[in-house]
Amino acid sequence: QVQLVESGGGLVQAGGSLRLSCTASGSIFSIDVMGWYRQAPGKQREFVAQIASLGNTIYADSVKGRFTISRDNGKNTVYLQMNSLKPDDRAVYYCAARRRGEAYGMDYWGAGTLVTVSS
Repeated sequence: QVQLVESGGGLVQAGGSLRLSCTASGSIFSIDVMGWYRQAPGKQREFVAQIASLGNTIYADSVKGRFTISRDNGKNTVYLQMNSLKPDDRAVYYCAARRRGEAYGMDYWGAGTLVTVSS
């Protein structure tokens, strides 16, 4: 099993920045891809960004050029640097991880951290 714990959420003004962190523990050797999803009030959870163990990244179109995902394998931690935040970025952000050998989907989820962007 893998446990994921997010931190770094909070309140920020539009145009500001936040950095989210997610630290994995447990059977971390079993993880390949780590990523971030978000869920805004009244909406479905959506993909934000992901990074593979070798560093390949994928971003949702809505955050390209504003958000950067990175990973420190030595610390078992993935980060999401969020710049130029907009009110539409307000959501609960969830860290997720995929087991090695799996082609899609996420197998482990954190509890989420709230990001609020004021206009």
